[in-house]
Amino acid sequence: MGKIEAVRHNVRGNNGTRGWHSTSTDRFEDGKAVVSQLTGALTRAVLVMILVATPSMLLLDVTADTKQMVALVALFLGLLTFIEYNSAYPSLVEFRDAPPFNRIRFLMLFATVFFLSTIERGRFMPSNLTDFADAVGTLIGVSMDFPYSPVRLATLMISETASVEQVAAVRTAAGMAYLISLISLSVFVVALKSGNWPSRGRAFNVWTNLPTFDPTAGGDVVMRLQRDARVNIALGFLLPFLTPAVVMISSSGFEPLTMTSSQTLIWTMTAWAFLPASLFMRGIAMGRVADMIQERRKANRMQESAGLAAA
Repeated sequence: MGKIEAVRHNVRGNNGTRGWHSTSTDRFEDGKAVVSQLTGALTRAVLVMILVATPSMLLLDVTADTKQMVALVALFLGLLTFIEYNSAYPSLVEFRDAPPFNRIRFLMLFATVFFLSTIERGRFMPSNLTDFADAVGTLIGVSMDFPYSPVRLATLMISETASVEQVAAVRTAAGMAYLISLISLSVFVVALKSGNWPSRGRAFNVWTNLPTFDPTAGGDVVMRLQRDARVNIALGFLLPFLTPAVVMISSSGFEPLTMTSSQTLIWTMTAWAFLPASLFMRGIAMGRVADMIQERRKANRMQESAGLAAA
């Protein structure tokens, strides 16, 4: 009996040790995940603040009041980004757990702001980088400046009294911004077609990655995703043509855009190029999600058919 009790005591001790090790490992993994999420959210917040402050850091004609306003906006957007990526439940940012969708969009936005700021800096302090960026933007802008093209329509947004230099600056900025948006869109399409998006190694959560899309709102999810994908792609195609018309109509009775401020030129042309490309990417991504759901349904039906045949 003594030997039996000793064996039981050893078994209880081993089980207790294993349970303690298992609990410690789980706690360590949970803590590691929390630290990783916190670090990622903080890094993204800092990058957003750098993005907002980039024109003010590169331009030379920025006043002290403008710098203070930019700092407040950068802090506000950085705080929103930190809260969004540090929370367990999504609110606005789509595809936050499906890289590199948002990474490509951020790089596109940052590259557009950086190169447009570089071009504007070159008007006061030329360098090899500013001359190169200005030459590329001018080449693309002149090449795409034909009737009814997006670049031609972008130059129509400014006032009729604008000087030749101001029109040329808008054309150069439009050419550079349009080139960056096309390159970013091509990179995303290549990543999607090569099978790298979304990642095959992780499950795709529709609720987390599409917080503004309600799968239970009614109707087939696939059909709704495909419909939204077509609408986003159509808007992405039409927006460069519709934006100048909307600006011209809304400015009737007011003074049209003069683009005399470098900050106004940079952010206006960035939005003009970024929003259509972002809608294009969103439409393509939602179409991809619809295809994934269809593939999963087909695989489930095949498994059910195989199970019935085996039975």
